[in-house]
Amino acid sequence: MAPIGIAISRGATPSDIVDCVKLAESLGYESAWVAEGHGGDQFSILSACAATTSTIKLGTAISSVFVRSAPTIAMAAASVDDLSNGRFILGLGSSHKVQVVPEHGVTYEKPILRLRETVEVVRALLAEGVVSYQGETITIENFDFWFKPRRAEIPIYVAGLFPKMTEVCGEIADGIILTRSTVKTATEIRRNLTVGATRVGRDPADIKLTSLLPTAVADTRAEAMDMMRPGLGFYVGFFPRYNKLIASYGFEEEAAAVAEAFAKGDMEGANRAVTDAMIDATSVAGTPEQCRERIAAYRDSGIELPIISLFSRGGDAKARFEAAIRACAGA
Repeated sequence: MAPIGIAISRGATPSDIVDCVKLAESLGYESAWVAEGHGGDQFSILSACAATTSTIKLGTAISSVFVRSAPTIAMAAASVDDLSNGRFILGLGSSHKVQVVPEHGVTYEKPILRLRETVEVVRALLAEGVVSYQGETITIENFDFWFKPRRAEIPIYVAGLFPKMTEVCGEIADGIILTRSTVKTATEIRRNLTVGATRVGRDPADIKLTSLLPTAVADTRAEAMDMMRPGLGFYVGFFPRYNKLIASYGFEEEAAAVAEAFAKGDMEGANRAVTDAMIDATSVAGTPEQCRERIAAYRDSGIELPIISLFSRGGDAKARFEAAIRACAGA
């Protein structure tokens, strides 16, 4: 089976997510990823997954470098890695100012540098068990582990969208986590990774290229498209960075229309402004066969690990997620 992952970002309870991950493992999925946001504490959920699975890799997609301290991230990563017998992948990202500041009351400055310094601190703690660090965004007088991590090195994947960050991924990451990519994205991203990797003498082939692919499976393509509309509408309307990303795919007018409606609090209008073409370019949506074909197209384009990303609202979220996991298995 070609490698495929699953990610859950919204709609399911923590116990529902654990059940979905168990199902994914039974169907041969390579990895399972849990988002942060408002969906429950990702490290707690992954610890429960670790206790009830045995082979599937477990990752964060992503953990914000602003809302937890670097030592806290390192402790959490080492804990899940120990509980899973070395199956953990730490996915890190800079998150978004529109989330970090109003939702967490944390200052959002120098996100790329904050990410670099967090990676340095986490790796030092895993390798040495102790760290003293003086950076521009992080200062640690002294912090030491009171336990020995199972592994001195844990894979660290970094989220990136645009050239500057994706080049940084080439410098410091074991893998890159893309989001809402198209079948044309991988070629450009691989070039950016190569620029960064070459700058520090790394082999760019060592950096795994993954992408979160928002996914909806239904009996008809039209139904699946409608399932996807609220999620894409929210991302384009709420996050300036994702609005810029979708616009860069050739949807400038559509992205502007979504943002305008969203700013007025008109969610129905924002969803109506999300066209089928926008969904088709950035998602996996359709019947089970259509979804499997779409995942294969992403893999053929250079995405080494396609990760179906499940998002839903309402009490039937778990059932929808399980149906998608079954439909996409073996893609």
